[in-house]
Amino acid sequence: MTTRKQRYVRSNIGRFFVAVIFISIQITWIVLMFMKLNESFKWVSIAIKVGTAVLVLYICSVPKNASVRLMWIVFIAFFPIFGITMYLMIELSFATGAMKKRYKKTDAQLFPFLPQNNTVLHELEKEDVSAANMARYLHVHTGFPVYSNTDITYFPSAEEAFIAQKEAMRHAQQFIFMEYFIIEDAESFQEIEAILEQKVQEGVEVRIFYDDIGSIKRISRKFNKRMQAKGIRCHTFNPIRPVFNMFLNYRDHRKMTIIDGKIGFTGGYNIANEYFNIVRMHGHWKDSGIKLTGEAVKSLTCMFLEMWNAVNSRDADDADFSRYFPKSERIMKRQGYVQPYSDSPLDNEHTSENVYLNIINNAEKYCYIMTPYLIIMDEMTKALCLAAKRGVDVRIITPGIPDKKLVHAATHSYYGQLINNGVQIYEYTEGFCHAKMCIADNKNATCGTINLDYRSLYHNFENGVFMHRTRAVRAIKKDFDSLFPQCENVGSKYNYKKHPYRLKVLQICLRLVSPLL
Repeated sequence: MTTRKQRYVRSNIGRFFVAVIFISIQITWIVLMFMKLNESFKWVSIAIKVGTAVLVLYICSVPKNASVRLMWIVFIAFFPIFGITMYLMIELSFATGAMKKRYKKTDAQLFPFLPQNNTVLHELEKEDVSAANMARYLHVHTGFPVYSNTDITYFPSAEEAFIAQKEAMRHAQQFIFMEYFIIEDAESFQEIEAILEQKVQEGVEVRIFYDDIGSIKRISRKFNKRMQAKGIRCHTFNPIRPVFNMFLNYRDHRKMTIIDGKIGFTGGYNIANEYFNIVRMHGHWKDSGIKLTGEAVKSLTCMFLEMWNAVNSRDADDADFSRYFPKSERIMKRQGYVQPYSDSPLDNEHTSENVYLNIINNAEKYCYIMTPYLIIMDEMTKALCLAAKRGVDVRIITPGIPDKKLVHAATHSYYGQLINNGVQIYEYTEGFCHAKMCIADNKNATCGTINLDYRSLYHNFENGVFMHRTRAVRAIKKDFDSLFPQCENVGSKYNYKKHPYRLKVLQICLRLVSPLL
C-alpha cells in the first residue's frame, strides 16, 4: 500500500483500539458500580442474588444447546455480576428488535421471487429421502428453495476461484453485488477495484458490503468515500463505535459475489492477500470456493438484498427488486440438486449446525470435514462420535499452523474425546486451512462460510450451499483425498487420558470462555 493508505489504515486501527478501550471502560464501570452497590446496600445484594437465580432459571428454560447453558450457568455462578453483564451483552438480543422488523419487511418483498418448485422436491424425494428431508428443512426454516437447474463448479484453491470470479465480473452487464467479512485494500482488492471501476463506466450497478470489525485493520476510514466517488455504492455492516452496544457482538461473516443474478461465487475466502497466498503469514493458506451458474443464484441475490436493505434504517430501501431476479433464459440439464442457504443469529434456529448434524447423522460410509476452528457443542460431539462408532469413516482436517493460538488451543481440547471414540483428526502440515466443508458418501456436501465453532454456529450471519450428487460433490471428495497425504494424523498425540492435570484444567477454562472466542 502507499504511505498515505498505510497512514489511513493505522488511523482505522487506532479507531478500533479507542472503541475497545471505551467499551471496556463502560463494561468495567457497570460491573464495578454493581459490585459497590452490592457491598453498600443490602437490598442491592438481595436483588442481584434474586436476579442471578431468575437468570439461571431462564437459561435452563431456553431452547439452547445444553453445554452452552451449562457454560453460562457456571460462568455466572463464579462471577455473578460480570457473568450477568456478559450474558446480557452476548446472548440476549435486546438490540435486535428493530433489525428483525426491517428483515421481516424486506423478506415479505424478496421471498416471493424464490418459489419452491415442488416437482424438483418430489424428484429429489424419489432419489433420496434423507436429502429431500434436508431440502425441506432448509426451505421451511430459511425460505430458500432447492434447485435442479443450476451448474456448480468447485475450486480447490481460493486462487482458482478468484481468477474465475474476476473473469465473470469482467462480463457483467447489469449489476455486481459483493458481500465479505474482510476486504483488504491491497493487491487482491485493487485488481477487483479496477474491474469494478470499468464496469461502472459501462453502466453496471456495483455494490460492496463489508463487516467493520473484519475489515477494520485492512482498509482506511476513507475507503467508502473513495468507492462512492467512483460510482460504487458501499455499506459497512455494524460499524464499531466507542459506545457499549449489545448488537456489536453480531458480525456479518458471509462471503459472496453475485453477477447479473446469473452467476454467483461463495466459499471460505475473503478479498485479502493471504487468502490467495500473495503473502504467507501462516504457511500455505488452503481455502476453497464454488461458482453457481443458473437459477440458484437467485437465493444469493436475495441474501445480499435482504442484508443491504435491513441493516440500516437510515438508508433508502430498494423500490423495485424484480430487476435483480432475471427469468431463466434456458432450462439447464440437471446437474444434481443445489440449495444455497443463510443463517442468522436473529432467530432461534441454528441452521448451519443443523445442516452439519444432518449430513453426519445420515452418513453411511464416510464423512469428511474441514474447518479452521473446532469448538463444538455436545450434540455435534455426540453425532461425530456416534457416526464413528457405527463404522462411518469420520475424519476432520484442522490447521497445522494456527492463525489464533488461543482458539487453536481450544480446538485441541476437543481432540481427545473425538479420537478416543474413533474420529480421526488430521492437521494440515503445509499451513493454515480456512476452508469450511463437509461431505458424506459421495452424495451430500456443504461448502460456505461456516466454521465449526461457537461464533459461526450461534452469533454470525453466515451462508452456505447444500449439494446433492452434483459434480462439485465429486470434486470436493477428490480434494479431500489429495489433502490427507499433506496432513498428519494426530491421533497418537492427543490421548486425553494421558494429558497432565494442568493441561486438562486449562482446556476446561478455554471451553468455559468459548462463547467469547
